[in-house]
Amino acid sequence: MLWAIPIGIALGWLLRGGLDGLLQLHFRWPWLAVGGLLVQVVLFTPVGSALAGGALVPPIYIASTLAVLVAVLRNIRLAGMAIVALGAFSNLIAIAANGGYMPASAGALELAGFEDAGEHTNSVVLDDPAFEPLTDIYAIPDWLPLANVFSVGDVLIGVGVAIAIAAAMRRGRGVRGNSPA
Repeated sequence: MLWAIPIGIALGWLLRGGLDGLLQLHFRWPWLAVGGLLVQVVLFTPVGSALAGGALVPPIYIASTLAVLVAVLRNIRLAGMAIVALGAFSNLIAIAANGGYMPASAGALELAGFEDAGEHTNSVVLDDPAFEPLTDIYAIPDWLPLANVFSVGDVLIGVGVAIAIAAAMRRGRGVRGNSPA
């Protein structure tokens, strides 16, 4: 989903916005969103998995995903956040319905260059995952940079973030005497 940041900035510039608009963006409860994401980053490392213990990983993952969703909902009035919320909610449904892990299709994993879901990851391969259309069934092929598997929810989150960035850049236009000539 990191692709959303440069795309949002490029869109903002194309719409004659400026980076100063991002400095004026008032995102409520950023600590909850950042905290939830940091928990996930740590959780799916060897150290995080060991600290949480195997049985605690799924509920911690669900709770951290829910925390991020709550932070997004707190900011629902910002441009793009409704799309981010829809994506986060769809990911939460898939994760919660599949025991606290995001199912990934074996074909998508193979296309992305992964042998299988592996250890210390949020992905599992299931024969018949619940809410399969919401799971990681798509892939960026391994011959491209940032190869990975992703879901519809991930795409929605990325699109929403790009819109939020571009809209914030646009809103900041002219605020500090930067009106277009």
